[in-house]
Amino acid sequence: MNKLNKNEKIQVVSELQEKFKNAKGVVFTDFRGLNVEEMTTLRNELRTVSLEYKVVKNTLAKRATEGTAIENSKDVLAGPIGIAIGYDDPVLLVKKVLDFNKSNNKLEIKGAVIEGGTCSVDQLKAISILPSREVQLSMLAGAMNAPATKLAGLMNATLTKFIYALEALKNQKGDS
Repeated sequence: MNKLNKNEKIQVVSELQEKFKNAKGVVFTDFRGLNVEEMTTLRNELRTVSLEYKVVKNTLAKRATEGTAIENSKDVLAGPIGIAIGYDDPVLLVKKVLDFNKSNNKLEIKGAVIEGGTCSVDQLKAISILPSREVQLSMLAGAMNAPATKLAGLMNATLTKFIYALEALKNQKGDS
């Protein structure tokens, strides 16, 4: 990384701090060992699903965490640091980073902050098996819709039985 002057450092910290404030999930990695082609592959894979990957000096990253939900994760900001950032679906972020890690073990995952809570690598693996946000929302909608559907079916059955009873009564009166 090139030497940055004071104004450039302030700008980097400010931009990163804004990203941390808006992020739903942040995964910290050690990228040592990745060559340029592998780093480009990682960035492209994340970019296809609206995720970012930044390489930042750890001292600047530590400053950028101040006043954000990421602040309590300063202990993982040691050595060369790569930061994967997701703004919408933290589960997707975790899945994508872990998928890349499976195919390229040179990327070491140090930890993460998901929805304001710090996570270890084991916790990230547990998160990665969760369905995506869209699937979870559709499951929730289905669960919330089920009682209403049952109620409508019950009311329809009761009404149908009532109509059959009236029809039977009408037929009985007509016969007598």
